Amino acid sequence: MREFARLFTALDQTTRTNAKVAALAEYFDRAPEADRLWTVAILSGRRPKRAVTATRLREWAAERAGLPLWLFEESYTIVGDLAETIALILPPPAEEVDLPLSHWIAEVRQLAALDEVAKKPRILAAWEALGGTERFLYNKLLTGGFRMGVSQTLMTRALSKATGISEPDLAHRLMGDWSAEATSWEALILTDDPTARLSRPYPFYLAYQIEGAAEDLGPPDDWFAEWKWDGIRGQLICRGGEHFLWSRGEELMTDRFPELAAARDWLPDGTVMDGEILAFADGHPLPFAALQRRIGRKTVPKKVLAEAPVVLMAYDLLEEGGQDIREIPFGERRARLTRLVEDLPPEAPIRLSPEAAFTDWTGLATQREGSREAGVEGLMLKRRAAPYLSGRRKGDWWKWKVDPLTIDAVMIYAQAGHGRRANLYTDFTFAVWDGPDLVPFTKAYSGLTDAEFNRITAWVRKNTLERFGPVRRVTPRHVFEIAFEGIQASTRHKSGVALRFPRMLRWREDKPVEEANTLADLEALLQQYG
Repeated sequence: MREFARLFTALDQTTRTNAKVAALAEYFDRAPEADRLWTVAILSGRRPKRAVTATRLREWAAERAGLPLWLFEESYTIVGDLAETIALILPPPAEEVDLPLSHWIAEVRQLAALDEVAKKPRILAAWEALGGTERFLYNKLLTGGFRMGVSQTLMTRALSKATGISEPDLAHRLMGDWSAEATSWEALILTDDPTARLSRPYPFYLAYQIEGAAEDLGPPDDWFAEWKWDGIRGQLICRGGEHFLWSRGEELMTDRFPELAAARDWLPDGTVMDGEILAFADGHPLPFAALQRRIGRKTVPKKVLAEAPVVLMAYDLLEEGGQDIREIPFGERRARLTRLVEDLPPEAPIRLSPEAAFTDWTGLATQREGSREAGVEGLMLKRRAAPYLSGRRKGDWWKWKVDPLTIDAVMIYAQAGHGRRANLYTDFTFAVWDGPDLVPFTKAYSGLTDAEFNRITAWVRKNTLERFGPVRRVTPRHVFEIAFEGIQASTRHKSGVALRFPRMLRWREDKPVEEANTLADLEALLQQYG
């Protein structure tokens, strides 16, 4: 555990990429294999699940430290991190031990099967055996909220440096449905297993929002444009007579979208497509709300299948005839994809994402203005000469999203944030007018600067009308412009609407609350864009 703690400290104390890569590579070179494997799992988001509730941890830590619970809670509010608060308030360990990371992860995993009576003494014993950073990291494992400030791309670079295996090969091996409990360092990292490769997706290539004017990208002939579809990004894999469907978050979704099983009837074996899963009917995509009814379901009722059938809107070809073709320029990959898809019959669950042809940037900007009417989020711009890379890169793929919808709303509730913003009020509830009443309709917690959060926090503390646990009802005095990507009807909200990706665009200090928007304004947006 000390080696892992040293690694965590080294990563935490620098923002320099090369320093982080060097620290990781050194750790991967000397740490025990089981610890290396679990470190890769943690950095890949495959950490152990929460083993005990935060409430019990707070109670047990306060009891062990000899503090009243209220004082622990006040300390937690100031520190902003539960694992760190516990590590700070506990007395020094009776006798520190240096057991490997894999031992403590096994201990945490075993706790999940125990009742609270059995959990408590084991957690107290661990606190007695660990001190300093090691105790903090154990607490992080307990709470299931582990982050180390290292992207998967950076981790892959360090693994490549430590093992001599190329970054693209390692990135591919780390994709898919693997767990540290069911594999080994040898099998996952050092051996290219053909059986595991059967279902394994490729790392997704991600785009940045366009910076500046589109004209700055250069000659239009160098670029391909298509709609930015409002669905779920996915890779459809047809290999070995089977099909697999993966989300961008590396979640296997094959069973959730049974319509795509028919792809095996139409696509050659050894085909991998990148595209968007869309609810689709009568030749047109349905609103995202239709697809949302299927998200999170392991089995989909026949009624929902009939009302929201899906297709894969394919926009890239990554594997053809069992050959990885990601290094081929996008223009050629697109031509091969077109030949593969364009002659498929209507009953095939695959569509070709159409090109938004243009000869100049002004004309493309005009097409972009019609995005919402077309049921899409904007445009994607892809350099025709670009290979298919992994991760988020700048230069060859850009999102050119349509400007967000906006509404001016009144802040009526405030709640403190978490982590470094635990001392600030950052989470707000907003309302619009319905006659003489303010009706809450959304929450937002991002979009303001640190200076603005500091100012509004000071105001909240002086203008709290009521307290409901951590929530403060405040004087309705401040108007904020709320930006959002979409709107839909909702029976769960008093306002009757729900917003997609709401955030604070700006603090309208120039606007009195009487001039905020109304519920009728929201309903008009719902009629137009819902």
